[in-house]
Amino acid sequence: MRIAFAGTPEFAADALRALIAAGHEIALVLTQPDRPSGRGMKLMPSAVKQVAIDHSITVHQPISLKTPESNAPLITAGVDVMVVAAYGLILPSAVLAIPKFGCLNIHASLLPRWRGAAPIQRAILAGDSATGICIMQMDAGLDTGPILLSSAIPITEDGTGGTLHDELKQLGATLINEALAKLSKGELSAKEQPTEGVTYAEKLKKEEAGIDWSQSAIAIERKVRAFNPFPITNTRFNGELLRVWRAHVVKDELTTQPAGQIIRADAKGIVVACGDGALALTEIQKAGGKPLNAAAFLAGTKLTIGSIFGNA
Repeated sequence: MRIAFAGTPEFAADALRALIAAGHEIALVLTQPDRPSGRGMKLMPSAVKQVAIDHSITVHQPISLKTPESNAPLITAGVDVMVVAAYGLILPSAVLAIPKFGCLNIHASLLPRWRGAAPIQRAILAGDSATGICIMQMDAGLDTGPILLSSAIPITEDGTGGTLHDELKQLGATLINEALAKLSKGELSAKEQPTEGVTYAEKLKKEEAGIDWSQSAIAIERKVRAFNPFPITNTRFNGELLRVWRAHVVKDELTTQPAGQIIRADAKGIVVACGDGALALTEIQKAGGKPLNAAAFLAGTKLTIGSIFGNA
């Protein structure tokens, strides 16, 4: 099929690579404008733009799609369908109507669960046992369109935002090719989303990364996993900000200590009392340093049993 593709981060880049490998004709790629990045704050292309450049595909980077001028390249491209994945711009109704078969979105949740910007992390935070990919026919609402194809995967006990992201981007790349194959044969049918079970996955904020030790060990452990590799949970010790990359709930630990108090510390982890239960921190990072396992961290940091981790 002749396709336009709209996406920005690595999640979308994998789907674009899969479409190219499947032999689809990518007539146009839309992606967010280059952003400053790194220590030098140089303008850097998105992951999707880099794939397009590598394959000599025309790239369009509007700051919005609300004007006739911004939509002109898509109209000129004369595509059958537009595939959208983590693009980051709202598509007005006028844009949705341009391709012959409309716009198909690769969404990283089992809709209507987790509509919105951060479905992967919100699913982990909520303790969901499963998630997946939906290929959705886009409409004017926020992830409200009918479902064309879906596939579920379990969320494992040790799954992080990063590992789940990688599983879902591979699944999304596979599923969009399956959807397009069915679409070309007229075998793709739409199913309206249920009206019950709708939840919204708000965009992650760095302010959310601070650990509140009055929460349960289970809730904090989910946050540690969900926010790995971004924005990484953090706490304070002796006024210094520490990032917590990995942790696990200490089962059957009955705590009477104040929330945030260090119960014990050894090579297996730094065990901290929580509002309910206890959490063992197993990978920690000091400001300016690299992530260290508990043994390496303790070799360079003096901790006293009974000391308190502060809320970040």
